[in-house]
Amino acid sequence: MTLLELTHVHAGYRRRQTVLNGVDLELTRGDFLGLIGPNGCGKSTLIRTITGVLALRAGVVLFDGRDIRKLPRRTLACHMAVVPQEASREFAFTVREIVEMGRHPYIGRLRSFGREDEAMVDRAMGWTNIEVLAGRNMQELSGGERQRVIIARALAQDPDLLLLDEPTNHLDINHQVEVFDLLHQLNQEQGVTILCVTHDLNFAGEYCAQLALMDGGKVVASGSPAEVLTSELIGRIYGVEVSIERGQGGNSLRVIPVSRIQKAGTMLKEIAT
Repeated sequence: MTLLELTHVHAGYRRRQTVLNGVDLELTRGDFLGLIGPNGCGKSTLIRTITGVLALRAGVVLFDGRDIRKLPRRTLACHMAVVPQEASREFAFTVREIVEMGRHPYIGRLRSFGREDEAMVDRAMGWTNIEVLAGRNMQELSGGERQRVIIARALAQDPDLLLLDEPTNHLDINHQVEVFDLLHQLNQEQGVTILCVTHDLNFAGEYCAQLALMDGGKVVASGSPAEVLTSELIGRIYGVEVSIERGQGGNSLRVIPVSRIQKAGTMLKEIAT
């Protein structure tokens, strides 16, 4: 069942009016879609457009069959949750207080924080394995711990769609693996539909069931990692020569860039001989 559908979407900013230039994209409920592409191709802009933060210039974004322009922001927040590139260190709140913020879309003038909200916060903290951090101050946590808290806050919204914009940005490799392992678990065990922007092609090939490759403000290729992560396509879009290898067990792909220095050295040796 289609959860998210973008048709010929155009969007941009005041100084750069055209960033998205006719994006077509479809996300099925239960998918784990990785959004990849070079810097400046429009990945983060696409996240802002899907959530309604950035207005469409043309085209249509349908969420569960409904035009997002006709949905109130609070309603969208009850169905979509966003994990930004980097968790802020400015929050002088405890971990549990941060996660409880995910329930704000459900709380209005006629409804206060109740048992249902407490239960959802407990579940979100359990899924992300941060119960032991509940009373800790957000400013005291490591980068990986903070990112788990921000993901838990998003899950506390009980969203149909989880959108992540470079969730492992600035994290060391151990915390990067932790975050992607967590996302895979949420997708497989909890059925969370995920759209994840990432620059790491190897994590994309390892964890994502489907990939969409952007360039020049539009999706230029989509499909399984094997269909998208080809040496010809990656070389053409990123402007670098790569080799593609099967990972351990043959179920994942490894994108290995060919060093220009090494390549130049090889060419010099060939010329010399």
